[in-house]
Amino acid sequence: MTLPRVSIQTQDFDLSAEVAALRAGQPGVGAVCSFVGTVRDRNEGDAVASMELEHYPGMTEKAIEAMVDEAFRRFDILGARVVHRVGLLQPCDQIVLVAVTSAHRGQSFQACEFLMDYLKTQAPFWKKEQTPQGARWVDARVSDDAALARWGIAAANA
Repeated sequence: MTLPRVSIQTQDFDLSAEVAALRAGQPGVGAVCSFVGTVRDRNEGDAVASMELEHYPGMTEKAIEAMVDEAFRRFDILGARVVHRVGLLQPCDQIVLVAVTSAHRGQSFQACEFLMDYLKTQAPFWKKEQTPQGARWVDARVSDDAALARWGIAAANA
């Protein structure tokens, strides 16, 4: 079964199943790099009880597809998959998966890092944390913009 390159979903994902599906039918794959991000229990020094993620259906998938297209242009990769969860999540819940296949590890590592840096600053998600002080929206950080700038992409989110 071939999975779409981008999936926005409420349900959790299985890393092993995602990687197996990405590798299926690709005998040239010599490397798989993956990143799984989880909801932290602390942010900016405060406890985080939960995080709610919102997106604009259709627009979000299209924006991430464009990021994946750019990764294919920049790196010698064979496949890529991005899964991002939305809805109400708890600390330690998986929130994002980026998986990339290539013939050699260097291209997979670079493309995975590129996609994660791009997602962190440019993907149209809105994140709201519940803290002891109340709810607050999460902004992009200056360090996230700096990470994206390494790839020659300017962002002004923070």
